[in-house]
Amino acid sequence: MYYIKTVEDRVRLPPSMFGSDLNDALMRMLRERYEGRILKDMGIVLAINKTRVQSDGTVIPGDGGAYYSVEFDALTFMPVVNEIFRAEIKEIVEFGAFASIGPFQGLLHVSQISKDKFYYDKKSKTLGSKALGKSIKKGDDLYVKVSTVSIRGTSSDTKIGLTMRPDGLGKVEWLTKKASPKDVKKEKEKAAKAEEKKPEEKKAEKAEEKKAETKGASS
Repeated sequence: MYYIKTVEDRVRLPPSMFGSDLNDALMRMLRERYEGRILKDMGIVLAINKTRVQSDGTVIPGDGGAYYSVEFDALTFMPVVNEIFRAEIKEIVEFGAFASIGPFQGLLHVSQISKDKFYYDKKSKTLGSKALGKSIKKGDDLYVKVSTVSIRGTSSDTKIGLTMRPDGLGKVEWLTKKASPKDVKKEKEKAAKAEEKKPEEKKAEKAEEKKAETKGASS
């Protein structure tokens, strides 16, 4: 999720920038310090805006620079567990797919694509299921949910886990494609079989209850 956070900091302005506009100079220093950095409690800092000087410059003996207390707005991105994203697949590997969520990439493990098994096809570089007749490849758009987040100091060290197993998630075209009459028929047959099993399950439950009652009476 994207956030705008208000941050306070103390900034050293070097003598070479004394002739510049104060706000512009401080903004430049803050952007160099913060933009692109990943902070554990804030996520990645994307942009610095609206610098507000909170004090007069302070000079320390032996230091030619001037120090200012500054308040500013930081645009940040921090993924949150259970958050839903529309993501694009950037890379397919044997154990899953890497997909973009904001400025980060998360791992969609092969076991998290669906409740059914998906397999890696080395020739086509896709992850697919023959039983479902579905596959995903580089460039596909997906709806994913964040399952785990571990923010580190760099993008390569930050680990984000993704899943598509819950209902309502998956490849965009899977969700928008209308079910064929054949698929509808299969679903109806599956539901009918489930209903047929229920009376048998109820009989088994009643039999177990009777056994328990008999044991209780004999004891």
